[in-house]
Parts: sequence; structure tokens; C-alpha cells
Amino acid sequence: MHKLFERRSLSEVAMLERGKFSVRPRNDPRYYGGNIPFIQTGDVARAGRTIKMWSQTLNELGLSVSKLFPCGTIFMSIAANVGDVAISTFDAACPDSVVAISPLNGINHEWLFQSLLNSKLALSSLSTQNAQANLSLEKISTFKMFLAPHHEQRRIGEILRTWDEAIGELDMLITKTERLHRALTHSLVFGRSRLLPFRSSNATKTFRWFSLPTGWKCGSIGSFAMEISERHGEDEAMEVLSCSKYDGFVRSLEYFKKQVFSASLAGYKKIWRGDFGFPSNHVEEGSIGLQDIVDVGLVSPIYTVFRFAPDLVDNRYAYSVLKTSLYRHIFDVSTSASVDRRGSLRWTEFSSIPFPVPPLDEQCAIVEVISNHAMKLTRLSEQKKLLEQQKRGLMQKLLTGQWRVKA
Repeated sequence: MHKLFERRSLSEVAMLERGKFSVRPRNDPRYYGGNIPFIQTGDVARAGRTIKMWSQTLNELGLSVSKLFPCGTIFMSIAANVGDVAISTFDAACPDSVVAISPLNGINHEWLFQSLLNSKLALSSLSTQNAQANLSLEKISTFKMFLAPHHEQRRIGEILRTWDEAIGELDMLITKTERLHRALTHSLVFGRSRLLPFRSSNATKTFRWFSLPTGWKCGSIGSFAMEISERHGEDEAMEVLSCSKYDGFVRSLEYFKKQVFSASLAGYKKIWRGDFGFPSNHVEEGSIGLQDIVDVGLVSPIYTVFRFAPDLVDNRYAYSVLKTSLYRHIFDVSTSASVDRRGSLRWTEFSSIPFPVPPLDEQCAIVEVISNHAMKLTRLSEQKKLLEQQKRGLMQKLLTGQWRVKA
């Protein structure tokens, strides 16, 4: 094994300057709304490799109490998402929750960026945990990192950037495939596109939210499904589940890493495998799911649980319909119109929402097409995870000196 690179403090290889915004209160509107990008911690976290968008801007008055950093600056978040780094593609200012980093003494810019990426966990472990994680400039300045010889830095940076580019291309392909999947799902579940064996006529009938082929049924959700209100018994040991916006039903303790449900499960509702459920106060965000984790689990009393008639509706088809952006909009409108002043959508209102129902054999065919396309998306996501995992291993070898490269 090669001898590891020597360690140097970050302040020896880079110029570190904390962002600035000296006025209080911070939300004074007189300083905002100009054309000067004002990078926030969330902008850094969302960026990936390079910052191409921003969520806030300063005007000239705002810039007078801040500082502008040049294009190519490496920005690091030191609050909330501590240790995240990204390279700016434009001149930008930033508040004191972000640090601007530039290489010193001939240090290679790409190598420095990759070294900071590789140091995220170590830097994050140094942060103080108050209301939110926070990292001081002093701790960043004295942070020790492996320093490759100058003649190797450029080659290491080139190798790791090649991996970033491959991951970036795959990420763009995933984004494009996700858009295609959403469009395909919407087109099929509302009958805009018909699969060949079922395409007998182009005639449609218009309803409030959508138009459907004339051979399809459309009725209220309550005409195809029934509410389930089976309560938990004290002598029954069952796992508590939660419904997330993107992942559907999840094991609550595993997902949140802590107990977020009541100590007493009295009044909790049973949700059987194949049942649907949603938290009545969050369904408009898309938090609705099909329970397929356990034979029977428990959900909070605030959940609405319901079951489609299996001889009328295929669960997988119903899930595809309910997760469309159109139905999120319908849920939002229905929640706003609900008589419940707490902003909840209860079964009474939910069950009256119209629902498209093609013949059962067509539902199954639609689901098969959607599922096959979803598998492509899953494979792409797995490829991306594998590349990211391989890159992390490569970074550990190259940036510490375990593996050496020929410059």
C-alpha cells in the first residue's frame, strides 16, 4: 500500500470567507427583489454539482450589506444541511450560513471541490446540534484533509469529474424518464391513449375533471369503495405505519428513526394489505397510499382508510389514478371546499370525488404497461446508486493516497 498523503488544514489550501448579510431583521423587503443571486443553504443542497438556480435575489441596497463572490466559487452550507458543497455558475452573494471557498497557492479547483465532497460526513460530525445543525468557520478552517501533490491533483480531479459527468447524464435520463412515466400514466388511466385490444371508438364523454371513453364508467369513489373503520384491540400487537408523499406507506419507526406516534395506540385504525389510506390533513400534498407492507398494520385515527371492490377496481390501477397530479389538484380543491375548518378531507367529501373506471381487463392491461415502464425507471435509479457508490469508493482511494495516479 502506498503511504497516505500528508494532512493539511483547509485554511492552508483554500481561502474561506463566510457570507454576509448584516441587516436585521433579515426579511426586510427593502433589500430584496433585484437581479443579484443570493445563494441560500437550500440552493446548495439542491444543486448537486453546480448551482444553476437560486431562490432569492438582492437589489443594490442588499448587496451593500452583503458581498459578491465570483463565478466558480465553491459554496458550502454551514447551517441545516451542513457540509453540502456546490460550484456557482454565476456571480452571487450569500448569507452567513454559507461559506465561499476558493483554492490557494496553485491548488487545483476540481481536486479541492472533490476533497470537500468527500469530507461532508466528517465536517457534519463537527457541527453543533441546537435548533438546527451549525458549523463554525473556525472548525472548517482547522479541519484536516489529505493533500495530494500538485502534479497529481489535476489528474485526480479529472478522473472524479468524469464520474460526476456520467452520474449527471444518468440523472438527466432519469428525470426525462420520470416525466415520460407521468405522461404515460395520465394518458392511459384517463383513456386519452387506448391499448390496441380495447380501442373500438374515439368517442368520449366529458365530466367535471376529465373526459373519458364512452365505454368507461365514471362514478363517485364511494360507489366503488367503502370506508374501513376497524379499530385496534388492546391485546393485539401490530406495527404502526405512516403514509409519505413519495414513498407511500412506510414503517413509522424505520422511516422517522424515532417514535412519532402516540404511546397509547387506543383508537388507532387497522389497515389491511390491499387497503388504501391517507392522513386527512395532508392528502392534498399527495400523501395517499396502497398498503402492501404487512398483512395488517395500524395508522393514526386521523387517517381515512378505504377499500375498493375487487370485482370493480384493480388496486394497482386505482393507485395509479390517485397518485396523478390531477388528483392532487382535485384533493386540494376538495380540501379547500370542505366544511372541516381544520383543512382536512374526510370520507364524506372524499367519497364524492369522481373516479374513472374502465373494464377490469383493461385496467389490468393498463397496469401492466405502467409497471413495465416503472421497472425501467427503477433500473436507471439502481444504476445511478451503483455509480455513486463506486465513486465514493474511488474518492476514498484517490483522495487519501491509497491509490496513486500517474500525472
